[in-house]
Amino acid sequence: MNKHIKKYRIVLSLLLMFIAQMGLAQTFKNPLLPSGADPWSIYKDGYYYYTQTMQNKLVIWKTKNLADLKTADKKTIFVPPAGKAYSKELWAPEIHFINGKWYVYFAADDGNNKNHRMYVLENSSKDPLQGEWVFKGKVGDATNKWAIDGSVFIYQKQLYMIWAGWEGDINQKQEIYIAKMKNPWTLDGERHKISTPQFEWEKHGDLNDPNNPPHVDVNEGPQVLVNKGKVFLIYSASGCWTDFYALGMLTLKGKNLLDASSWVKSQEPVFKQSPENGVYAPGHNSFFKSPDGKEDWILYHANSGPGQGCGGQRSPRAQKFTWNADGSPNFGIPLKTDQELNIPSQNK
Repeated sequence: MNKHIKKYRIVLSLLLMFIAQMGLAQTFKNPLLPSGADPWSIYKDGYYYYTQTMQNKLVIWKTKNLADLKTADKKTIFVPPAGKAYSKELWAPEIHFINGKWYVYFAADDGNNKNHRMYVLENSSKDPLQGEWVFKGKVGDATNKWAIDGSVFIYQKQLYMIWAGWEGDINQKQEIYIAKMKNPWTLDGERHKISTPQFEWEKHGDLNDPNNPPHVDVNEGPQVLVNKGKVFLIYSASGCWTDFYALGMLTLKGKNLLDASSWVKSQEPVFKQSPENGVYAPGHNSFFKSPDGKEDWILYHANSGPGQGCGGQRSPRAQKFTWNADGSPNFGIPLKTDQELNIPSQNK
């Protein structure tokens, strides 16, 4: 009898593995990949296209279910040539579909962090894993200041870019800037600062590194979220090298997105570490909807232990979130990595 039970368990285990590999599994556990920072995805024509920081190249994953990232098709779409201003430290790529073409935005430098700027690639193919990715160049305003974490969005038919930047040329504070765009690769006019670290929870940033300043205040990783006509800007606060890395929120109250007074900052973080769940430094998020469009999900990276910093131990995670009565998002708390989650609801 024991032999039969053992044989049954082996067959069942193999069957479950096969189902998971075929993308038919109905549940998943975080993390989505063993490691990866700054996760971002877009859903189009039945597929999710996912990307994350790879440092020396840009890679896109393609899958019908983000829970299947570990077995998804993927392709390296760009390896920068050596000796360029954008050859190294490729950070926080995002893939967008604008006016019938694909665009990937990313930050990069020449090996010196102070030279980080934003760049963009374009692809006119229907499938971003096919066709040719063309380097369109740098995306920046006239100040040409340090810039990372660029994201774009359309509001009332106007294309905008938001990013994290320095006011001057010294690494002492990261702030959130916004500008209008003429087209997907060109800013239109000046940059406007709309957020600066002001609360205690935004100012954990001691570096203890002789090659860096002693302390840096951080607002970075801006992402726009729209719900029932209300506009929210979710951003990451405090240094990613601290366990206090967390998400803050700006709410658009005025009409001019370029005016800092149009935005109201929440006084407390809206998503932060959960030592009881074994999740530290959750941040640099993005959002996606389930294939049937009925569920809202947050995609973010986090560490599974304290003091793990900004290195390769960060991993991408996803969980469903809800909405408060006033229309604002309710992200809850970061979930344990051993918690079984239902996959995003599918089209019937």
